[in-house]
Amino acid sequence: MNMHGSICALATPFAADGSLDLAAFGRLLDHQLAGGTQALVVAGSTGEAHMLEHDEYERLLAFAVERVAGRVPVVAGTGEAGTAKTVALTRRARELGANAALVVAPFYVRPTQEGMRRHFMEVAEHGGLPVLLYNVPSRTACDLLPDTVAKLRIHPAIVGIKEARGDGERIRAIAELAGPDFVYLSGDDATAGEAMLAGAAGTISVVANLVPKAFRALCDAATGGDHAGTARCRAALAPLLEALECAPNPIAVKAGLPELGLGSAAPRLPLVELEEGPARARLRTELATLASLADAA
Repeated sequence: MNMHGSICALATPFAADGSLDLAAFGRLLDHQLAGGTQALVVAGSTGEAHMLEHDEYERLLAFAVERVAGRVPVVAGTGEAGTAKTVALTRRARELGANAALVVAPFYVRPTQEGMRRHFMEVAEHGGLPVLLYNVPSRTACDLLPDTVAKLRIHPAIVGIKEARGDGERIRAIAELAGPDFVYLSGDDATAGEAMLAGAAGTISVVANLVPKAFRALCDAATGGDHAGTARCRAALAPLLEALECAPNPIAVKAGLPELGLGSAAPRLPLVELEEGPARARLRTELATLASLADAA
């Protein structure tokens, strides 16, 4: 499995009655494949995994696997706060056809570094899928430190990390751990270019839901070591990235889905839809601007 380049953390569209909108999800998948996305994450934090019922999770993942039909890797979000639940969900994701598991650091319970080491080792040993570690302290209230990552990467089933901390020190520390058997993927759109120029093999992106071609261009430039091209792509994306900062993910990115015919803007409670107003108008404007740039290219 070659995890690299532009990887989309997919949003999960819901219908007007709150049910899964698999027709819209299919359009979103097609939009990603047409735009050059190189792998897809189903039911991660952007996909509102913790708002999905068990049967919905299974239907969503099975649908994605069937629709993608092996054209790119499908990665399932399987991280839970408890280790046994994470192992069980990872096993089920394997049965449903996922190619790998994205396993977030245990949230809310605030484990120690040793606790996280043992947690991820258990998932790698018994989950049955290649494991991508996922560190996002702003959501989990714990930080998977580079020293712990160095201990985890020795397990053959632990194949990489999505590191959402975008500060320079963390980027450099994780880049030093990357190698042929352990891939570093950025988890922060704002600093993705910097991370990839420093050695990240790609980025698991939120904004790619809306502009897969533009984000693929950024990834191609940065992973190719093209500093000038990376700067150009980053400058083109910057206004949209700034517009998406108006609300917690995935509220803002879902507000962009209707503009592209890719589903409803509504998340599930306790998240609420981005209201009509300046923030939503700006998002609409920036999407239109990027579409115009793409048409002119």
